Amino acid sequence: MTTAEEASLLGAVDSQHIAFGLNQGRVIYTSDSDFLRIHDADIEHHGIVYCHQQKQSIGKIIRGLELIWEALESDEMRNEVEYI
Repeated sequence: MTTAEEASLLGAVDSQHIAFGLNQGRVIYTSDSDFLRIHDADIEHHGIVYCHQQKQSIGKIIRGLELIWEALESDEMRNEVEYI
């Protein structure tokens, strides 16, 4: 796991996050619905996990991320969205 801060992407535009994810082979976890629009626009991404802000507890989010990590291979997440 890498945070936006660790990747020097704090304040970066969404396309930079998408490019980082593609380049690094990483799925993006977000509560920013703009990433759902990116997906709907058929812009290539390595995968998006979306959770509406303040809808779930931290524990449920972590369990959801663990379940996705255990159940899906990297290539199965490519250009897909999973919801928590």
